[in-house]
Formats: sequence, structure tokens, C-alpha cells
Amino acid sequence: MANLFTTAAATLALTFGLGLGAVNADTTAATPAPAAAIEIQDFGIGAADAKVVIDEFASFTCPHCAHFHETVYPLLKAEFIDTGKVRLVYHEVYFDRYGLWAGMMARCGGEMRYIGITDTLYSTQKDWAGSDKPTEVVENLKKIGRAAGMDDASLDACMKDNDMAKALVDHYETSFKAAGIEGTPTFLINGEKHSNMAYADLKALIEAELAK
Repeated sequence: MANLFTTAAATLALTFGLGLGAVNADTTAATPAPAAAIEIQDFGIGAADAKVVIDEFASFTCPHCAHFHETVYPLLKAEFIDTGKVRLVYHEVYFDRYGLWAGMMARCGGEMRYIGITDTLYSTQKDWAGSDKPTEVVENLKKIGRAAGMDDASLDACMKDNDMAKALVDHYETSFKAAGIEGTPTFLINGEKHSNMAYADLKALIEAELAK
């Protein structure tokens, strides 16, 4: 399990630069009226009335999270999500600016595209996040967005939305503190916290909940 990023301020500091969040250096300029609060929605997959709800806390740059989505998630989806027994809700955790940018891009297409983009982000994690050059990572993320049907104008607007970045980080901090999350991936199965596990162990926990 990966350790959590420390503070929202540190995460936000990493969003600046590359045009992904412009800081106004003119401190004498008039302060604009505060914008309406941005409400962050956690997207999920599966029946809304499923008996078992799994809340997954994961980072797009976490290798253990990618491994879960490569090996465990397909089995979980086929046996329990697609059959209406389980709903999986995604809660994004941000270790670094790459993960935050990925979340902003994934949300750009709305809920309909989010799940598919999330699958791609995990399955190609080493490809898009493997560079130490932020500009290359941004372009890699845009390629994923384009493949999902978004254009450059939409992607630029989403990934340069500093208010959204702040709202996402605030939401992430509130969520993981409330749930007592200490690393990723972590799962709440009908509210009970569990660390990463093999599919057989996850299946046993789900079946125990379904039997109640």
C-alpha cells in the first residue's frame, strides 16, 4: 500500500506551472466575487440499489491500485458488479500532480466516460505516467482524453481549471480523513475498512455481506 500525500497545500502547489493553474502576481488587483462552491461527485459502477457497496480509495499513479484493476477488478466486475450485486464507488486520492491531472482529465468527459477512462489510466499507467517531464505527461493524458472522444479545447479547459483542482483536493482530504484511510488501495465494504487483497479474499467478504 502506498502512503498518502501529506497536505492539500502541497498537492496544489504541484498544480501550478505548465498553464495548469496560473497564479496572479498582481496582489493589488481587485478581488473578484467568490465563485459558487464546486460540488464534487464520486462516480461509480454497478446497480444503485446493490446490496453491497464497495468504496475504493485509490490513486491513478499508485502501482498497487493499477495491479488491482488489472487482476482483481475484471473478476469483481464480471461476477458481482455486472450481476447487480455490488456497486463500486471510486474515491480519488492524489499523491502527486500527475494523479491530480489524471483525475481532472478523467472527469472532463463526465460520468459516462469516466469509468472507461479510469480503466485506461490504470491499464496504461506506466505509459502515461512514466515520464519525468510534466509536459509529456500532460500530452499523454490528452491522448487518452482524445481517444475517449474529447477535443483539445475541452481538455485544456478542464486541466487548467484551478478552482476544480482545489475542490478536488479539498474533497479528497475530507473523504480520506473521514474514512480513516492510511494507504491505497483501501476498500470500505458496506462501511467496513479493508486493505488490498486477493480476489478470493474479496469474494469471501462480499458473499458474507450478501448472505446477511
